[in-house]
Amino acid sequence: MGAARHILAIDQGTTSSRAILFDEGLRAVASAQKEFTQHFPASGWVEHEPEDLWESVLATCRAAIAKAGLGAGDVAAIGITNQRETTLIWDRSTGRAIHRAIVWQDRRTAEACTKLVEAGHEGLVAERTGLRIDPYFSATKIAWLLDNVPGARRRAEAGELAFGTVDSFLLWRLTGGAVHATDATNAARTMLFDIKRGVWDAELLALFGVPVALLPEVKDCATLFGESAPEHFGKPIPVRGIAGDQQAATIGQACFSPGMVKSTYGTGCFALLNTGAAPVASKHRLLSTIAYQFGGERTYALEGSIFIAGAAVQWLRDGLGIIEKASETGPLAQAADPAQEVYLVPAFVGLGAPHWDAQARGAMFGLTRNSGPREFARAALESVCYQTLDLIEAMRADWPAAGQGQSVLRVDGGMVASDWTMQRLADILDLAVDRPSVLETTALGAAYLAGLDAGLLPEPDRFADLWRLDRRFSPTMAGSERERKVAGWRDSVRRTLSGA
Repeated sequence: MGAARHILAIDQGTTSSRAILFDEGLRAVASAQKEFTQHFPASGWVEHEPEDLWESVLATCRAAIAKAGLGAGDVAAIGITNQRETTLIWDRSTGRAIHRAIVWQDRRTAEACTKLVEAGHEGLVAERTGLRIDPYFSATKIAWLLDNVPGARRRAEAGELAFGTVDSFLLWRLTGGAVHATDATNAARTMLFDIKRGVWDAELLALFGVPVALLPEVKDCATLFGESAPEHFGKPIPVRGIAGDQQAATIGQACFSPGMVKSTYGTGCFALLNTGAAPVASKHRLLSTIAYQFGGERTYALEGSIFIAGAAVQWLRDGLGIIEKASETGPLAQAADPAQEVYLVPAFVGLGAPHWDAQARGAMFGLTRNSGPREFARAALESVCYQTLDLIEAMRADWPAAGQGQSVLRVDGGMVASDWTMQRLADILDLAVDRPSVLETTALGAAYLAGLDAGLLPEPDRFADLWRLDRRFSPTMAGSERERKVAGWRDSVRRTLSGA
């Protein structure tokens, strides 16, 4: 048997875990997926059972390798990508978590965050981390666990416990407890990491009450993290790549040049703009974060988050019952009455960037007696396009170079299968929209990182040459129509904002 030439990508998401086996040409040869239970113990609380995360990852990895008819000896490296910000603390001696994982969506620390803002700490946090003080990030989740699990704070200070985002927990389990580490992109989402110096920040650790003994070592995205314990796959496999899911998608989309933007359309939407070697401080309520780190050199990004993208289509299906499956929305939207200007502002859980209005709630505008399922479908799909425009314009305002060099948006995620939606996105943005031939860009990014460190794949500039286009959507809408529609959206958002 020849040298190992395959790469195993672990894509640990919010509702399921997937494993995809890629060959050295980054073609997917086998995959497996397993959903797990979501836990909602109180209003606004979201938790995962840590053993569900681990067992689903182990099962899907084994299944993907078996489906391909291969063994561990054929796998050169493992790459991990993960739901970001989700927080776990476990016992270093047993590897067992002290509490369920607190998921990124969880809002239990909202009051603690409000007190920190009122105490004037927002400037410090933004300057060091590029983030806003929000329950979304890990720091206040860690503090909650230490203060609410009996004995946890004492044990943490004694060095008996370990904190990690999901990547760290999986790495610990994969290596049999030999490695406690994370990568720079996941560290950058904790609200504890100085993204300019690339270190855990002592002042922030004191502010949030997090003992340094809890924290993992922070490494490059593509490096040797450790080896899997032999019992998992029959023989050790090196773990050579880690990145948070949105950063992995940015890598999978080969957005390696400053000014390149990718937008992922799933339940929500995350847009990242590569800003190069220096972080950009946002004046328009975007986040500044680490896009990736190679060889100790960090590349930065501006990030905008939309809470409701594909979830608006789910609402049409599950809430209103006007469709049976998501694929019906494109044809319905195409058949909508062009004379009706119906707008959905999908603030079902508040509005994300650039508004960050947690009190806003969803609303529809422009309804007439003739408005029906077709107009609702069009409004839901267009709402994603308008929200993306809000992000792109905020990015251009924060970093004018983005507007000069940017002519294309690279897209991925479930919604991009809809040709109607992608064409309308190009029209609303007045920008070309490129859909890649490989839509599994998050797993692809994790595989690339592992393959790069294993010596199977080329450096980023040459990897960018391997990126393949499925279809480009170019703007065709008349400028006057676009301006009228965008003005209607802006008016609808103004009416929806809470004023809080």
